[in-house]
Parts: sequence; C-alpha cells; structure tokens
Amino acid sequence: MGTTIISSKLSSFITRRTDATPTINVPKIQVTKISTPRIPSRSLVAELNYLNNYISSTTTTHVKNDPNYSTTINNTKTSTPPSTCKPNSMEVVKLHLIMEIAADRLEMHKNIGAQRDNWNHLLLTSVNMITLSAATMAGLAATGSSGAPLVALKVSSTILYMAATGLLVVMNKIQPSQLAEEQRIAARLFKQLHGEIRTRLSLGNPNENDVNEAMEKVLALDKAYPLPLLGSMLEKFPQTVEPAVWWPRKKKQRYQGNEELGGKLKGKKNGWDASLEEEMKKIVMVLRKKDMAEYLRLSRKVLKLNKILAVSGPVLTGLAALGCGLLGYVNASWPLMLAVIGGALASVVNTLEHGGQVGMVFELYRATIGFFKLREETIELNMNEQDHDKRENGELFEIKVALQLSRSPSQLRQLASSDEDNVSEEFASKLF
Repeated sequence: MGTTIISSKLSSFITRRTDATPTINVPKIQVTKISTPRIPSRSLVAELNYLNNYISSTTTTHVKNDPNYSTTINNTKTSTPPSTCKPNSMEVVKLHLIMEIAADRLEMHKNIGAQRDNWNHLLLTSVNMITLSAATMAGLAATGSSGAPLVALKVSSTILYMAATGLLVVMNKIQPSQLAEEQRIAARLFKQLHGEIRTRLSLGNPNENDVNEAMEKVLALDKAYPLPLLGSMLEKFPQTVEPAVWWPRKKKQRYQGNEELGGKLKGKKNGWDASLEEEMKKIVMVLRKKDMAEYLRLSRKVLKLNKILAVSGPVLTGLAALGCGLLGYVNASWPLMLAVIGGALASVVNTLEHGGQVGMVFELYRATIGFFKLREETIELNMNEQDHDKRENGELFEIKVALQLSRSPSQLRQLASSDEDNVSEEFASKLF
C-alpha cells in the first residue's frame, strides 16, 4: 500500500512538470513611419525673413513687458549700423593708385639692384681671372719656348689682355657697385614714400594737394634714380660733387590739422615760438658748416681716387698686351716684365676699385649730402612761411628733425644752445 501511494505522488509530480512549459516574453517592436523632410513651398530667403520676423516680434513682445521698454528701443536704434556706406572719394582712389605705383617701383629697383650687384662680383672675378691667366701665359712664353708654342702663348696672352682692357673700360664707365647702391637707395626712398601715402590715407580726408604732392615725389624719384643704363644714366665721374636730389624742388607743403593743434597749445602759434625758431636756425647752420662740408670733402677724395683707379686698370692691361706682342721680337727683358708685372698690378687695381666698391662709397656720400640738404630745405621752408598756421606743427616738427638726426629733442635743444666753440666741434647728425 505504501508503494502505491508513493507511485501515485510521483506520477502527479511528473505531470505537473510536463505541463509547466517555459514562456519567453518578447517585447513588441512598434514600427513608426519615417517622415521625410518636406520641401518648403517658399524660397530660402522668404524662410529666413519669416524666422527673423518671428524672432524680432517675440523679442519685442518680451521687451514691451519690460518696464524699460522705451530705453531699450532707443538703445537699439542708436546701436544699429547704417545700411549704406559713404563711397570713396576720387582723391582716395588716386592716392591708392599712386601707392600701387610706388610699390611697383620699389620692387623694380630692388630686383635691378640685386642684378647689378651680381654684375659687379661676376665681372670683377672674370676680369681678374683673365688678367692672371694672361700673365701666366706670358711668363710661360719666356721660359725658353720657341716656334709654335711661343706663338700660341703670345697670341693667347695678347688676346686675353685685350679682352680684359675692353671689359675694364666698360666696367669702369658704368660702375656696377655704384649702380647697385643707387637702386638700393631708390628702393628705400620708394618704400618711405609708400609708407607716407599709407599714413595719409589712414588719417583720412585727403585733398588734391596731397595727390599732386605724392605724384611729384614719384616723378622726382624717377628722375633722381633712373633705371636704364644708356642715355639717362647718372654721371659716374662728375666735374663737381653735387648732393643727390630726390624730392620735388620749390614744393609747397600743406599740413592737415594745424589749426586744431595750434589752438590747443597755449602761448604758441601752432607750436612755434621764438626759441624754437632760433633753435632751427642754429641747426641749419651746423648742418651747413659741419655735416655737409665734411661729406663734401670726403666725396671729393673718393671721387678723385675712383678716377685714378678707373684709368689705371685699362692702362696697365693695355701695356701688358703690348709687352706680350713684343715677346720674341725685342732682345730685351722689359717686354716680359711689362707683360707679367702689368697684369699683376692690373689685378690689384681692379680689386681695389671694384672689390672695395669705391663707386658705391661715392654714391653713399652723395646721398648723405642730399639727406642733409633735404633737412635744410625743409627747415627753411617752414621758417620762411609767415603764416604760422600753414607751417607744420612746431612740436611735431622738432621731434621729427631730432629723430632724423638721431637725437632726442632735449639733445637738439642742447646743441642749439651751445656756444660757437662747442658747436664747431660737434656734428648735427649722429646717424652718419
């Protein structure tokens, strides 16, 4: 009986386990419709206008609720930039055009200056190599050669000496080192002019006088430092030393804003008074007696040295060519000495003249005299103007003159207040 009870319970347990089947609850996936962007019926500009109107209306609604509504509206109106801008005047357009021309001239002089500096180095090296080769051939021809070798060496050295003579004549005529210095100075002056025009444009309100002045400066620079070699080339060996002039002569300057500056300076007329006028007169006197006189003296010495070297080089190579031609025909030693020693001396002279760039030094001195001459004319132009309002502002002019002479305004006043003995020992400029 007990066994029957156990078996019945076991069968009922198995039946319940069989009926309990496992179930898995899978979440239902809801498929939603994908909405494609609707192509607006209005244009993009209309949509943006609609959004802007909506934002502005919303902002206005919120601002109206603000107790400071009227103040906000006034501030918004005043801060709104104008929709139209004032067109450029014809003077501004002209000054931009002249500034572009000045930048183009700057690049031209810079490139040509580098080219002519290369001429100097290449021609000097070539001429010295030709001269020394000719001297070597002349020496070999006199070492006992005869017949065809002697003739070949004589003819070769003679041709080389004649070629060196021709190259030296051309080289000494054009002075490549001096040409390169001219272009360097012109490039610096055109860069300075470009900066002046840019400053004038930044100050605003240019007039026709500014345009004419800028145009005259460009033309004066073109005349002072020409680009071509033939026809308009500057004289490299002038009879008298004159300062380089790269500014328009008898110019009439007009300075903007002098009335306003002069009105702010109490006790002065546009920044000018008797002490400043006396100071400028003293500076002009020192420039004439010391700076300009000293550089004129140095320029004359350098010009004289350059003339001697320019003549000596071709003469020596010509005599050396003559000596080579007489080798074997004259039963003496002087043709050989003339051929060899003449070539060696010619190489030394050429190296001193073109390697030392004596022409460049002369042009540098001449431009320095022109720098002092420009300072003198600028001071006198302001001093001769009776109407103080038409002068450049006195305080600004004093600062400019002092810095151009590499001095501070206090040092400039100290120089002007010195007695005659101290002034005679000191130069006005500390820059050169």
